[in-house]
Amino acid sequence: MHRRTRHHRLWLLVGLLVLAGCSGGAPAEGGPSGGGEANLRLPDLASATFFGVVDGRTLLTVGLFIALGGMVFGLVQFLGLRTLPVHAAMREVSELIYATCKAYLRQQGTFLLILWAFTASVIFVYFKFLVGSGWGQVLIILAFSLLGMAGSYGIAWFGIRVNTFANSRTAFAALSGRPYPVHQIPLRAGMSIGTVLISLELFVLLAILLLLPGEIAGSCFIGFAIGESLGASALRIAGGIFTKIADIGSDLMKIAFKIKEDDARNPGVIADCTGDNAGDSVGPSADGFETYGVTSVALVTFIMLAVNPTVMAADAVAATQATLLSWLFFVSATMILASLGSYWLSTTLTRRRDARASHLDFERPLTQLVWITSGISIVVTFLVSLLLIGGLGDGTVWWKMAAIMSCGTLAGALIPELVKVFTSVKSRHVQEVVKSSHRGGASLNILSGLVAGNFSGLWLGLAIVALMAVAYLISLTGLGDLMVAPGVFAFGLVAFGFLAMGPVTIAVDSYGPVTDNAQSIYELSTIEDLPGIDAEIRDTYGFDPVWERAKHLLEENDGAGNTFKATAKPVLIGTAVVGATTMIFSIMMGLTDGMTANIDRLSLLYAPFLLGLVTGGAVVHWFAGASIQAVTTGSFRAVEFIADHIKLDGVTKASVEDSRKVVEICTQYAQRGMFNIFLGVFFATLAFAFTDPFFFIGYLVSIAIVGLYQAIFMANAGGAWDNAKKIVEVDLDAKGSELHDASVVGDTVGDPYKDTSSVALNPVIKFTTLFGLLAVELAVSLQASDLHVVVGLLAAASFAAALFFMWRSFYHMRIDAPMPSPERVRDDHNGVPEIRG
Repeated sequence: MHRRTRHHRLWLLVGLLVLAGCSGGAPAEGGPSGGGEANLRLPDLASATFFGVVDGRTLLTVGLFIALGGMVFGLVQFLGLRTLPVHAAMREVSELIYATCKAYLRQQGTFLLILWAFTASVIFVYFKFLVGSGWGQVLIILAFSLLGMAGSYGIAWFGIRVNTFANSRTAFAALSGRPYPVHQIPLRAGMSIGTVLISLELFVLLAILLLLPGEIAGSCFIGFAIGESLGASALRIAGGIFTKIADIGSDLMKIAFKIKEDDARNPGVIADCTGDNAGDSVGPSADGFETYGVTSVALVTFIMLAVNPTVMAADAVAATQATLLSWLFFVSATMILASLGSYWLSTTLTRRRDARASHLDFERPLTQLVWITSGISIVVTFLVSLLLIGGLGDGTVWWKMAAIMSCGTLAGALIPELVKVFTSVKSRHVQEVVKSSHRGGASLNILSGLVAGNFSGLWLGLAIVALMAVAYLISLTGLGDLMVAPGVFAFGLVAFGFLAMGPVTIAVDSYGPVTDNAQSIYELSTIEDLPGIDAEIRDTYGFDPVWERAKHLLEENDGAGNTFKATAKPVLIGTAVVGATTMIFSIMMGLTDGMTANIDRLSLLYAPFLLGLVTGGAVVHWFAGASIQAVTTGSFRAVEFIADHIKLDGVTKASVEDSRKVVEICTQYAQRGMFNIFLGVFFATLAFAFTDPFFFIGYLVSIAIVGLYQAIFMANAGGAWDNAKKIVEVDLDAKGSELHDASVVGDTVGDPYKDTSSVALNPVIKFTTLFGLLAVELAVSLQASDLHVVVGLLAAASFAAALFFMWRSFYHMRIDAPMPSPERVRDDHNGVPEIRG
């Protein structure tokens, strides 16, 4: 009864909040102006008409139901995974992994609320006291920021639950000796996550457009975008630190004690499996959710600011805005259908070709799916554009916008192909890493990996520039009659095109953590050593297990998972950078009064702008160093604990207590590292926004560009090292050799490169840019009120706080241990304490 009453009160509170927002959302007449995106009044979607009878609201209502259908599809796939056969020994391990993941996520949830309080305080002060917004609008922004953060957090929960069902089912399917189910189960899990993620994001955005008044929709958009960006940044940073502490701690034991991969006696393996989900599932899920939302909000903002009022009447401006918004979001909805259709077609082709095959190139069906999805998405984009905006402008706008968006969709397939040149097990760069390790050990292994990462920056950068250049050239062919700065809008559409095949991009990225965990679950279950297991599987499941074949299939499939985890990273970072240009334009429009004043300050001749460009690069490199330092210190503590507690004689598995302790160590250092890094980024954003708005624009441009290449370099160098180790283990069957030791060292160097620093730059760039929109407007508002001294003091205080947390990110994260003495080094077993017990 009490629970029901609390639920009724909660719904009443939500209803009152929405009503308050509706009544108090618009700025008071004659009151302070400002608020940027939050005070944008969205047009009435009913003013847009399609096919002569359907208005924009009706069209997007159809899109709402498509999004709902996508969520249903994902949930059906999820429920189907639960029914797949799995042996109890493997299911027990996967449930232990899920239990540790739950404990980790609960702690992260509490930590997220603390970080949200910092952001919420700025939102509250700005909108309540400087903009003069009513309590309703302030509360609605705060509520939607919580909803956005909850969305990133919730999709992360869903991702780990799906993956921890799929991992044990994949491991068990390998026992049949057939490769097709070993491929099909991880992909099915990935499509479940990807479809739910994109559909839920679109559902919320459409609900804001359709169910809330236009006066407060801007408030909802900015609150939601800041919240999901905050959640994604924190989960990406912490997850990246956690997973690599566990991975390195587990891997180094293989060298120190000459034990096999995922040895059940190693207390670090469960933490490693948890980290696979924390870093490779939780982080990408939250990141993908946020990327889709922030890019959409940026385009909505651009459409509202940039539709050219000088060439059309006021009512025509509103109708054009409504038409473009309806087109944009309906294309998004049809892309869900395109991805589902592509998945059905690709899986049908793969099943007919490979269902009974004894050998399967695991990368081939994933590549096939990506290209089929890209092609179908491009066709659908042109078709929907012709039907919806065929009559817009001079009659050629539809194909120009479709072509621009298709540049991004093509990039979503082309970039993974380029990434494979540097990270695939078939890549010459990866083979070069192996060959250099054979004679040169870990030193040449690391140098060859650095070469692969640097070369990848060239070719991926040129590909992104080429596609953006094509989009820009198309925008010059008449889109200027429709809007201001059509080139910037083109870049925003390219970023949106990147996400057109979002369900499939997320699916192939989520493939990796399942394949990685499946290999570990096989070893941790010790199923092969259970008495009478062959007869049990034959009698219960109807086939004879093929043990060695199963292990080989899982290792081979893990190599494909590594490759496609690597391919998704540049797609997301590319989207962040290309989309950031659209958000930066929103700041420029406000500072230049619609590009009519202060244009000279957007120039290298204006010293603060140039200084901002220089500063951005410095912060990117600090971020990379701080995140790797957290991994280094945490790994030291993990190695120290594991080496002191590992027992190799008389036991088959590590104790659950020791495994949980390793998870605690990883969580502790992940949170410490994330706290310092996030607050460093937070206060740096405030400090630079208060220093000079044009300095801040230069800073944003710099972190986007430098961050792009830093992330590409680190991600692909790490991917090359990772799959070089896989070649040594699978193709060369050289586990335990000196070559294997060298490849493990290279892999541990690459771990924080590819899964900590590089991937976290994506949400950090977007959070800085999005939160910067608010921060710079706060600074301008204070200066407009002649509070220059206050602005200077806030800039100085924020900068001091940023420096403090940047300083802490190394000096309070250092390894708290004395330098080893010469005698200790000689006595220790390879620099690691001897086994106890």
